[in-house]
Amino acid sequence: MFAVGFLMRPLGGWLLGLYADKFGRRAALTLSVTLMSFGSLAIALTPGYSSIGILAPVILVVARLAQGLSVGGEFGSSATYLSEIATPRRRGFYSSFQYVSITVGQLSALLVMIVMQSLLTEAQMYAWGWRIPFVLGAIAGLVVMYLRRSMVESEHFQRSSAAGSPPGGLRVLLREHRRQVLAVLGLAIGGTVAFYTFTSYLQKYMVNTAGIPKPTASLIGFAALFLFIFMQPVAGALSDRWGRRPVMFGFSVGGMLLTVPIMTLVGRTGNPWIAFLLMITAMVFLSGYTALSAIIKAEMFPTNVRALGVGLPHALATAVFGGLSEPIALALKQAGHESVFFWWVTGCIGLTFVATLVVREPSRDSSLEVGGVAARDSVVR
Repeated sequence: MFAVGFLMRPLGGWLLGLYADKFGRRAALTLSVTLMSFGSLAIALTPGYSSIGILAPVILVVARLAQGLSVGGEFGSSATYLSEIATPRRRGFYSSFQYVSITVGQLSALLVMIVMQSLLTEAQMYAWGWRIPFVLGAIAGLVVMYLRRSMVESEHFQRSSAAGSPPGGLRVLLREHRRQVLAVLGLAIGGTVAFYTFTSYLQKYMVNTAGIPKPTASLIGFAALFLFIFMQPVAGALSDRWGRRPVMFGFSVGGMLLTVPIMTLVGRTGNPWIAFLLMITAMVFLSGYTALSAIIKAEMFPTNVRALGVGLPHALATAVFGGLSEPIALALKQAGHESVFFWWVTGCIGLTFVATLVVREPSRDSSLEVGGVAARDSVVR
């Protein structure tokens, strides 16, 4: 079920990216949250196999497909919208709030899990408790859908539409912006693998390898993610002052040097405080990617292909590399070669380092500025 959602992300990045470039960022963001809310509600309300037979797993798969489509399209549309509404000298700061919202979502899910673990027995969790988070997710989605319907469309899209500029589409993107697409892929591969490793898998790793009790690991993850929220705007503001590349280099160099030591030390300690400090250390460097993930990609593309150019390659990297992170880690653990996973994460971050090397400083001559040249010359030739 988990993998099915990831497989749909590239399709969502493509279709909703096209939709955002043709009908507007607000329309695409409203559609994406509607799909997510529908998927959550369907999962929460679907009867068990004993009641409706084969229809139960079919409905669940369709619901997960809708959610995967939604998430795949959400990133490109939201990254584009945030970058386009931000003021020129504060784009890094404003765009950093994309991962603030993502982390708040993770934090909320973790909080619900902690509360449920304390109130419900394991039998109750398996019988009906697992439905509660999906009900809450559906309700939250409906609220967000209402809020998004009242958003103001970005001036960049309005100006492009008024000028009669048609949406570029996939053919234009691949013909005129191949280098930028490859750059986004490279930037996203290491970033998304590191994100899933340090914010999600690391908690399971504490339990399975370090032997830290599951409730304690959940509390460590909750506290670390809470602090991670506040790292985003700091890193985004630093990129406005220093440029995107120096901050991104901080992530990639730090990630290449520290991933193996951090994962090794976490696996060998049973001390929750040490595990917490190691997780926070990883997140300090990770924020150099997450805070800039939206803006550094959006600044490479012109308005008519921006949502598609950001969303599609990012969704491909997330589906192929981010979605495989946990299965690869667990498979290597079962094979007795768990440490190989640490080097795999390091290698993926190395691809982000290479991509950062070949990208020109996106904050200068940004395609978000009138007359900016980033859309046609944002990658070193």
